[in-house]
Formats: sequence, structure tokens, C-alpha cells
Amino acid sequence: MSLNHAQKEAVAHYQGPCMVLAGPGSGKTLTIAKRIEYLIKEYKVRPEEILVITFTKYAAAEMRQRFYRVMGNQQLPVTFGTFHGIFYGILKWAYRIGQDNLLLDEEKSALVKEAAEETDWGEDEDLLREEDFLQGLLEEIANVKNNRLEPDLYESKRYGVFRFREVYERYEEKKRTIRKLDFEDMLLCCYQLFEQRPDILAKWQQRYTYILVDEFQDINQVQYDVVKMLAAPANNLFVVGDDDQSIYGFRGARPGIMMEFPRDYKEAKQVLLDVNYRSTAHIVNGALRVIEHNKRRYKKSIRAGRKAEQVIHVQEVKDPAEESRYITEQIKKIMKDGIEAEDIAVLYRTASDAGILAETLLEEQLPFQMKEHLNNLYDHAVGQDIEAYFHLALGQCDRKCFLQVANKPNRFIGRDSMSEGTVSYESLRNFYCDKKWMQDRIDQWEWDMKMIRNKTPYTAIQYLRKSVGYDEYLKDYAAYRGLDPAELKEVLDEIQERSKGMKSLEEWFRHVDSYREKLAEKKRRNPDAKEGVSLLTMHGAKGLEFDTVFILGANEGIIPYKKALAEQGEEEERRLFYVAMTRAKNRLVISYVKEKNGREQSPSRFVGELFQNL
Repeated sequence: MSLNHAQKEAVAHYQGPCMVLAGPGSGKTLTIAKRIEYLIKEYKVRPEEILVITFTKYAAAEMRQRFYRVMGNQQLPVTFGTFHGIFYGILKWAYRIGQDNLLLDEEKSALVKEAAEETDWGEDEDLLREEDFLQGLLEEIANVKNNRLEPDLYESKRYGVFRFREVYERYEEKKRTIRKLDFEDMLLCCYQLFEQRPDILAKWQQRYTYILVDEFQDINQVQYDVVKMLAAPANNLFVVGDDDQSIYGFRGARPGIMMEFPRDYKEAKQVLLDVNYRSTAHIVNGALRVIEHNKRRYKKSIRAGRKAEQVIHVQEVKDPAEESRYITEQIKKIMKDGIEAEDIAVLYRTASDAGILAETLLEEQLPFQMKEHLNNLYDHAVGQDIEAYFHLALGQCDRKCFLQVANKPNRFIGRDSMSEGTVSYESLRNFYCDKKWMQDRIDQWEWDMKMIRNKTPYTAIQYLRKSVGYDEYLKDYAAYRGLDPAELKEVLDEIQERSKGMKSLEEWFRHVDSYREKLAEKKRRNPDAKEGVSLLTMHGAKGLEFDTVFILGANEGIIPYKKALAEQGEEEERRLFYVAMTRAKNRLVISYVKEKNGREQSPSRFVGELFQNL
């Protein structure tokens, strides 16, 4: 492939800092590979003095292979690695640490859970079983470290100031006890090593005289600080990225770092790769109309390298169930037209948004793959409550079911009243034989279960919410635990929404059991196997491309995600939508619903921006 003028300009850069603004599909990987070749062949730089840093092992391997192809398969000793891989190598050399000193992801999760259990959160088993809760804790701990923040001064909005600090301190103490480091520690330790030992820093500065950083917009503060140290004093720092694709604010990445690069390096050269070779003109221009609403960005004049073909299609549907059926039918049609399933992707804001679609695809026996873990909604604590209530309604006497919902809402029923393996309402009445008011509560519980026995699952859940008082229970529970009640309500809304069309509780159980079984089967398969349509979060789609892309759930509150709006802001959510749009090469379909969970919904503001200035 021949290079365009801007690519040639970037490739020929020799000494000093340089920032390449590389939009989607602009050929940045080829540009980096050709620049390495140019350094070696034209400027006679020794290959071992060149360091190329990426964010993932996959990206590092891809970059290495692209470079080898450019060099005619000549495998020269240029260093390709991730931030963590490079920093680990430095620490290994300095401190003789090994793999045994590094926490595995599973170990890290277990330690954080242990730390949380030792706080008053430990009283709430349901909370600690929730993956989102623990994942959020892990992300927030990582964010503190990645930005070199003081834990004692950090104020967590989600978990509360004092609770978070306590968990953080307990987690750090547990790591010290077992003499292990997490990923974030490797970055911090490397920074501290270079700061305290200028002689060691000088050694590595002499080792790597030319540094290239890919996906620079995803860099966090501590990564940037270490890279600046390594690059000094020559500052032969070549960074490639796109501030419009900075989407990892939740883990410490800041587009502001890229915006500040010219301030940190006033002599830095800037090059814009201004041609998108991936997408058709309609997709490129539509994406630009959206992203241009961001204020804090480099202004770019991007043009499509391909002609306009199919227009971007925006589809309004009734509700999430109809949206899933619509997407499924469209996938079938596209596959009949000759597009391979592996070249089709459905993107969404959060993994939970894919639930109904995954169920529909499983029912239609359409092959699909999910790179990210899909939490089974029915395994959520709220889902477990609904399942227990339905079991009781069908006459089960299992102690576990009674215990699960005995006090949801609070009936003041003690665990000691349910000491046997099986429980009955009669045994509960006998236990509280001297308390008329307790017998009345048990009578009401039994009556409620009889009332929902022959209802449809949808109306049964509605009865539990309004007549039994489960909605009020969730509200009180959230207030007591310092949680966002809206998040619990969303889970319940989703479970109820998915029950539409089912005629009996027995049918609901058959559906739930079948869904669990099919999900388990998918997990047992090779996660790296490329088979079927890709279901991905917008974050997970970064760096990928497909012939056809569907974006579902383009509604206010979902895209942009209302929770993220408060934490990261509108501009990052718009960048995320821009990334999702630009994954498509030929066909882009965006859908939104008119109603969800019985409430009217509005299309995303980004959909409106798509049609502005046409």
C-alpha cells in the first residue's frame, strides 16, 4: 500500500517529539511500521534502541507482524510491548521480581472482596455477590493509582468516602502480607524507581533512544509520567492517537493529556492523518457531524477515502423486544445477501443492554460470539428474589426459597423459625403461635403466593412490586446500603420486560433454565473462536472493524448513559458513540425504542446531532 502525503510526513520524522493525530481507519498501524523502517534504513538507528508501546498484547503482536512484513520478514530486535509488559521488565531487572509476585485478576478480585467483607458491607451477602459492585470497586482503586492520587484525600462518590478508604487500606495491607503487586503497582513502582534512582533511569534512557506510543489518547497520568522520564533528554517521542476516541476515562485515561502534549513539548511536530480508508463517505460524514459537537478537541478536517454508498439507517421500534426481533431479522437478510456472520457486529452501551438480544438470537439459533462476559440477569440478587417468590407460588417448600424472601419486604420473620430443610406456612404459624400479628403477616404472605400462582409472569412481578411491596423494599434497601435505587429498579424492570409474552410461571422457569444452559454452553466454548455475529459493548469494539454494524438502544439515559454522564461527562459519551459509528465499513444501522418498561422513551441526543446541518 502506498502512503499518502500526511503518512509520508509522519514516517519521515526524525528527531524530537511528534504527535500524529490519526482518526479511524487512517492507516496508523502501517504508518508506525513504516516509520520504524525509515528510522533503521534512512537514519541508521539501531533496532534495539527503538521501543514501541501499545495497550494490549494483541496490538503489540499485530504491530510486530506488520513491521516484519514491511521489512520483508526480516525480524529485527525492535522492542514491542504493552505498558505493563515494559514496566514489568524494568522492575524485574531492578528488583528481581517474578511472575509469582504479580496478582492474577482472580486473586485481585478475591482480595477486594475479602477487604469489603471486613467492612459493614460484609453483612450484605447479596451485595457482595454482585459482579458490578466488585468490578466498580476494582476500577476505582485502579483509578486512584493510575492518576497518582492520595487515597487519604480521595472522595469516592459511588461508595462513600470512608467506606472506600477502608476497603482500599485493607486491600493494600492484604497485598503487602502476601508480598504481591497488582498491575497498577507496576506502573507506580516504576515511576518511584526512576524518581529515586537517576542512575537506573539513565541506563534505560540510553537503552531506548526512540520511543513510539500507539493509542496515545488512552494513556493515564502515571504512564505518561514514566514515558516522559524515559524519553528525556532527547525527547525522541513519537505518539499516535485520536483525542476523539478517548473513551477510557473510567480507568484513568484523559484526553486532556493529549491536548496538553504541545504544551509539554513546545517544539513538537503535529501531523494529521486526514483520510478514513475504512468507512464510506456517509458513515464518515455522519460521525463527524456528531463528534463536532464536542468543544474540547483538536479540530480536524477528515475526508473519506471511499465513495458514499448506503446511507446511515436509523430505525424507531416499539420496545426492546421488538428491537431485538428487528435486528435479528435484519441480520438474517444481510447474511442471505452474502455477508458472513463474522463480519457483522451489534454494539451497545452496557453488557446488560444485550440481554434480550442474546435471548432472541439463542431462540432463533443464530450464531453469535461475545468477547465480554454477559452477566445473567436472572443470577442478580433481584433475579434470585423473583425466582424464589415464583418457586413459593408453585408450592415449593425449600428452606432456601423461604429464607431468600422472608423479609423482602420485612415481615420480621426470624431465621430460627426456618431451621428445618423444608418450611411451610403452617410451621411458621406454629412457631409464632403466641403472636397474632405475626400469624397475620404469614397469612398474608401465603395469600399473596396463591394470588400470583395463576398469573402471567409479567403481572405476577407487577403484583409483587405493588401489592406485596417489593418496590418499596428495594428503595429502603438501597437507602440503608448507600446504593443507587435506580440501578436496582432497572434490573427489576428488565426482568419484568423480558417476561412479556410468557403465559405461566412454569413457562418462565423453562425459559430461564434454557437461557442459563445455553449461556453456560457458550462459555464452555473457545472464547477466541471466531464464530457468528459479534456482540460487543462500545468499549469492547475499540480497534475493530466490521462490514455491518448495528447500534442498539440509542435512547437518552442509555446512549449517553445517564450514570456515565455524571461521572465522565457528555463529551466522553459522545466520543464513545463516535467510536461505535466508525467501526462500520459499509452499513450502519442505529435503533432506538419508543417505550421501555411501560414508560415513554426519547431518542438519544446524538441521533438528533446526526441529522443536523444536512
